[in-house]
Amino acid sequence: MSDVIERVDRSVWVRGRPEQGTTGMTHGPLAGQRLAVKDLFDIQGEITGAGNPDWAAAQRPARHTAPSVQALLDAGAPLAGKTQTDEFAYSLNGANVHYGTPVNPRAPDRLPGGSSSGSAIAVARGEAEIGLGTDTGGSIRIPASYNGLWGLRPTHGMISSDGLVPLAPCFDTVGWLCRDHDTLSSVAEVLLPTARVDAPGSVMTLLVPEALAGEASRFRQALGARQDLLIQSLSDQWLAHLGRTFRVLQGRDIWRVHGEWITREQPRLAPDIEARFQWCATLTELDEQTARRAREEIINALRTFSDDGAQLLAMPTAPGASPLLSLTGRRLETYREHLMGMTALAGLWGAPQLSMPLLHDDRDGGGHAPWGLSLLGAPGQDRHLVTRARAYRA
Repeated sequence: MSDVIERVDRSVWVRGRPEQGTTGMTHGPLAGQRLAVKDLFDIQGEITGAGNPDWAAAQRPARHTAPSVQALLDAGAPLAGKTQTDEFAYSLNGANVHYGTPVNPRAPDRLPGGSSSGSAIAVARGEAEIGLGTDTGGSIRIPASYNGLWGLRPTHGMISSDGLVPLAPCFDTVGWLCRDHDTLSSVAEVLLPTARVDAPGSVMTLLVPEALAGEASRFRQALGARQDLLIQSLSDQWLAHLGRTFRVLQGRDIWRVHGEWITREQPRLAPDIEARFQWCATLTELDEQTARRAREEIINALRTFSDDGAQLLAMPTAPGASPLLSLTGRRLETYREHLMGMTALAGLWGAPQLSMPLLHDDRDGGGHAPWGLSLLGAPGQDRHLVTRARAYRA
């Protein structure tokens, strides 16, 4: 990428090739489908900056391209460039104190969602067809929901994470965002291995958070008011338990990966992200052991909800539309904790989740903003999710 030029919008693009983005291989299943790559993935000859200038300054150009990126390039996708991420992917907001907050094109008064914000916005604005990103605690699913995109978090370990700056390896996954199901499915054919588990049956269970009980009929309608749709309520207390369990396990893993560098280098960080790293440093082995036991109980509950993988699960991807930009401080952190109770379901199970742009939300008077509805499968059911989602294509 020696001919890479700087994008004007640094909140979205680290480096881009706008005048060359539609060129590349003229054959392959992804020919002409421009690829935006989150700045956590190595691309040969490029610095991998992870959304933080102090980290970027300490890196050397990558010697190899990450396998997931290379697979898409080999399938014919021309590289549009590298896109911004929230610092170290440790946020769901889509804001970066060093490079700015990209504008959500579907709801300009709302957050774009992170941490794959740059890739999501590039796709939402039509500057790329494929946004490659990562999802640890929701970083594909949430920007997909907030920007009206299709976004898949695969089964943990399904796609190689080599050549990737990790956040928490026990939860990190490689995923992608697209404007339409057909493109998402084409990428799945390139990145996902052949299905090795049984397809779920026709019965589906809709998981409805207690706080969203009044929206259950809207979720049913979006799913086609299926006669074989079961309903399972999720209490606020249980979702809070999920969120706490996930954050502890994630936090311990994060500190194992980044703690020494953070302590030694004292990098410049956004206040909220710095506070999260400091919290990670306080977690103990006992905290982790307790959370591991809780995780096993949660997985058993999800197996029960899904009839041990015989049923798909469905649920709203997020509590609603993206938060307004005016939501800050403790109110935003409280929202994040609620949000992570929902995203923790797939994370703790290591399961695939596909966010579909099927809903809109105007409950807070902020306009007709996008809101995703998800399908969840048991681990290994990634291809079955993509296939079943065809029924919901516009």
